[in-house]
Amino acid sequence: MAERSTAAVDVADNSGDDPLTAQAGKATTDGAAESQDTAEKTAPDTGSERQDTDPAIATPELHSGHKLARRYRLEECVTRLDGFSSWRAVDEKLRRAVGVHLLPADHPRARSVLAAARSSALLGDPRFVQVLDAVEENDLVYVVHEWLPDATELTALLAMGPMEPHDAYQLVDQLSQAMAAAHREGLAHLRLTPGAVLRSSTGQYRIRGLAVNAALRGITADRPQRTDTEAIGALLYAALTQRWPYENDAYGLSGLPKGVGLLAPDQVRAGVHRGLSELAMRALVNDGATASRQEPPCTTPDELARAVAAMPRIRPPEPAFTSPPEYQRTTYQQGTYGRPAARPGPTAPQPVATPPAPLQSRTGKVLKWTVAALLIAALGLGSWQIADKLIDRDKDPVDPGTSQPNSGESNTGDDKSGKPVAIAGARDFDPFGQDRSEKPAGIKNSYDNDPTSYWNTDGYKSSAFGNLKSGAGIILDLGKVQQVGTVDVSFLGGETSVELRAAPEGTTAEPTTFNEFTKVSAGTGVNVSLKPGKPVQARYVLLWLTKLPPSGDGDWRGKVSEIKITS
Repeated sequence: MAERSTAAVDVADNSGDDPLTAQAGKATTDGAAESQDTAEKTAPDTGSERQDTDPAIATPELHSGHKLARRYRLEECVTRLDGFSSWRAVDEKLRRAVGVHLLPADHPRARSVLAAARSSALLGDPRFVQVLDAVEENDLVYVVHEWLPDATELTALLAMGPMEPHDAYQLVDQLSQAMAAAHREGLAHLRLTPGAVLRSSTGQYRIRGLAVNAALRGITADRPQRTDTEAIGALLYAALTQRWPYENDAYGLSGLPKGVGLLAPDQVRAGVHRGLSELAMRALVNDGATASRQEPPCTTPDELARAVAAMPRIRPPEPAFTSPPEYQRTTYQQGTYGRPAARPGPTAPQPVATPPAPLQSRTGKVLKWTVAALLIAALGLGSWQIADKLIDRDKDPVDPGTSQPNSGESNTGDDKSGKPVAIAGARDFDPFGQDRSEKPAGIKNSYDNDPTSYWNTDGYKSSAFGNLKSGAGIILDLGKVQQVGTVDVSFLGGETSVELRAAPEGTTAEPTTFNEFTKVSAGTGVNVSLKPGKPVQARYVLLWLTKLPPSGDGDWRGKVSEIKITS
């Protein structure tokens, strides 16, 4: 099973409603014997989902410090429920935090959990929290997944209040596209709650528990695409109103008033974006009917994603204007220049030195008039020389030795193309990695004009970054917007696949997300020349490695020895 890295574990969601699930039982959130009631209230049954009802099964009695496969050390029990437990653990081999689901091998759902975990791992989509391992060993079945320490649960975000329209738009857009991609591979979530959605520090939403959460609970659905679409609609509804779109309270949110039915978000809270309100109603179970428009319902994530794309794009709010600090006069402007600094204590302040009196004698007056006469003479001489130069230029306006060509005429000696472009700075770029860092200390070696030095990636278990992410690379800062004609890259260790991506011409700050770069060229080899199909004007370009060569020590690793850019 491929190795990846992650975020929170809790598949039990120890409180809250799920509109499409039945009751869960009891759970504890730590490794002690203490237990708490976690029975879940349910929304009205839509008839589209069913949950297996199995007899109570004892959860494996494990403790903190227990080690699985001599590698995964259990640290903290997050959930105990219905015969399985979830833990925060440490992968001692790769020295990173991971999440682990554990259940007995004879559990009636053990086979389906293994199958779901292995199918989810094969998807390899970075929009989902990745499954790293799924193993049956010593009468135990365990599933290891990523743990994202810098991510925030949607439950916590909703507790802070309704989202701005742009944030809600990003939520429904990213979730619908991700789930559409999963359903195209035959995978469903079936338990897409606020606890299953995480937002990273870069603003990207990640979905955890794809297929696995439902398998752990024995949840199935007759129409899985409709189930997941309704769940996304409920999350959008909650983001717009800070209310759960059912009568029961759930996930720290208040439900709708009893007996009034499903109200549109813009009827629950003033100022809700009209287009997003209608989109939420089209995704929820209401046959797509709204008060003002009769749009068709969205019954699959793909239909919902297309409906989001058809909306006018919602731009982020303008940053608030902050007035500059009040102007502070300098010491000289305040008239204290040259004065001695005040001394602490009761000593008397020092008097300011009195400047000498101006020259009032006969000799002083003669000296002043002499200086004035010299200044007047110098000004007159300078003015005469300037006038003489202007007259000479008017007489001979064209000097063969210094004349410049007209702006409309070509000048082959001043052609901008083919000239070296200096690299002002560079930074490692690893947006899909756990720590967002990829060997930053060696970045300068990639453009230091020394072919023996190099920047290298981390080691991975396959050429495709161990199926952990789509790639990693280097952001190059050219100092200002410049024409990028060719980027020549030299690699060590073997053939490497690489893409050249460019930020938009008007970008003034270094991009922080992968989607801000556009692919303009690609190639594979040891010495790769990347030439955009059309002229590119950019300040920031991204060298994005996608396939790595073997490094000889059992891992795959990329090594960039030299980067040259010409206009």
